[in-house]
Amino acid sequence: MQPISSSDRALGDILVARRVLTLGQLDEAIALSEAWQVGLGNAILSRNWAEPAVYYQAVAYHYDLKFVDLIREPPDLDLVLEADADIYARKLMIPWKRSDGRLLIATAAPGPDTVLFARERWGTDVTFVVATKFDIIWAVQAAFDEALSARAIYELAELSPELSAQRVFTPAQVIFGYALLSLTLLGLALSPVTTLIAINVAMSVFYLGNFVFKGVLVLFGGARAADETIAIEARALSDEELPVFTVLVPMYKEPAMLPMLAQALRELDYPLGKLDIKLVLEASDHETIEVAAKLGLEGIFEIIRVPPSHPQTKPKACNFALQFARGEFLVIYDAEDRPEPDQLRKVVATFRKSSANTACLQCSLSYFNFSENWLTHMFTLDYGLWFDQMLPGLDRLNIPIPLGGTSNHFKIEVLRELHGWDPFNVTEDADLGVRLTQKGYRVGIVDSTTFEEASCHAGNWIRQRSRWMKGYMQTFLVHTRRPLRFMRMIGPLGFLGFVFFIGGTVLSGLLNPLFWLLYIAWMIAAVSGLEAVFPEPLLFLSLFNLLAGNGALMFLNMLAPIRRGWLDLIPYSLTAFGYWAILSIATYRGLWQLLRNPFYWEKTHHGVSKHVVRELAQAREAVA
Repeated sequence: MQPISSSDRALGDILVARRVLTLGQLDEAIALSEAWQVGLGNAILSRNWAEPAVYYQAVAYHYDLKFVDLIREPPDLDLVLEADADIYARKLMIPWKRSDGRLLIATAAPGPDTVLFARERWGTDVTFVVATKFDIIWAVQAAFDEALSARAIYELAELSPELSAQRVFTPAQVIFGYALLSLTLLGLALSPVTTLIAINVAMSVFYLGNFVFKGVLVLFGGARAADETIAIEARALSDEELPVFTVLVPMYKEPAMLPMLAQALRELDYPLGKLDIKLVLEASDHETIEVAAKLGLEGIFEIIRVPPSHPQTKPKACNFALQFARGEFLVIYDAEDRPEPDQLRKVVATFRKSSANTACLQCSLSYFNFSENWLTHMFTLDYGLWFDQMLPGLDRLNIPIPLGGTSNHFKIEVLRELHGWDPFNVTEDADLGVRLTQKGYRVGIVDSTTFEEASCHAGNWIRQRSRWMKGYMQTFLVHTRRPLRFMRMIGPLGFLGFVFFIGGTVLSGLLNPLFWLLYIAWMIAAVSGLEAVFPEPLLFLSLFNLLAGNGALMFLNMLAPIRRGWLDLIPYSLTAFGYWAILSIATYRGLWQLLRNPFYWEKTHHGVSKHVVRELAQAREAVA
């Protein structure tokens, strides 16, 4: 632990003399600054002890510099360069004006390092003025909103077009699909029974492979023991050795969730002075922006306004905010997320013991309102099987891991190297997980959970799941454009896992209703001629898939809640058929949107659970 600098001590005395801080607050701020190894200002602003403008005015007085309001007096646009926008945002300095032949640099962090960097960048004829970091960030957004927005949308599509979903179908895929459909129709015309048998065999083998694959994943992933050493190592990390961590929180029209979200982030067991939290809001979402501004949030919270543009998607918003991120690592949380307090510490500890090519760590997701109704019970079983059983299995077998939409933690430089998320893919997380593997990076698993609000209304659930299914279709189409090259890059097992995990999830949703109808027709025996389509070996295989295969999936669902001790959820596994039925509805809806409106982002409405409604009411009463 290094002692606080004499300059910061002098600044603290000024703040006390101006009655901005009490002596007790100054002592605590100094202790935090030394423990966290951050500047005194970071400690003060993280505690919300001073208005930002008042604090930075004291900084200007301390350094004998002029304080400027960049909102009233914005930078001269002739002096700023689009190519340097990320430098301005990360270094918190920006050219402001020219005066008497000297370049005036507005900075939120005056000091020797700033002077050295500015002289190397702009020469020795520079003079400094002080502005708040929030004004500098706003000035960068105002000056380059169109350019930064264009970069957020088109960077991946322009630099790696083969990995972008901007083009839904390539000519080769269209030709392949047309040829396959033509061949099928020709076969039905010339030899309908043989063709139907061939289709039936292919689908039955697919179903059998899908059952077996999921069983293998659970076998490997479910046997994973909790890594107690990570929890111990996380607790052993001192505050001073923890890096700056950027937290992106993309939100849209969710003002009511802001107080709960802010409190969940405050409760993280991580030095507040080392959190770089970005509330990523659409510029047109005036209500949420207004509520965020009125809350008086600590200085660790910054508002990033995303300019209006299409597609209006979460990955585009995250790409825009990525250009302002200052952390070594970055995580995405949704508005309703409640991460376990030690999650960031566990992530840092895991990164430090992982291989150098580990670029992302995925935490488990689960639901805090799992007991609300049948749908939340089933959704929780689904997530339990997915995150607690299957993803660890993918990790152990080195198969590409499709990331969840939240609580994925990245090395920020790798994220920038891969041009961030694909704004045209509505499951940008799953796509990015595959892209990381394709580029030679590893995605790992951390034994930590973020609790979310499960969709408790059928309409809301179908909208959310249809977007996920549409995104899985996009991801499958993107990464199978060059299937042989893709298989060489991730290996045969990885390719097989991708086909079953991404393609198989979608295909099951599409084919299930067709096979259910076919089995019903066969059992009723009211339809003549079906016996020819079901020769005896195929009949046994189909019945095995129907009875044993679906029974096995129900059994896997029964295993899902055991890890968390939620044994009262096990009986609901027997009702999985109803859940699969509405999943098929969502899948067909996703397919329709893929063809008609591929980049449309169907918003999931949060704050509708009775648990959240009750908490929001209690929060309003507390404020009143």
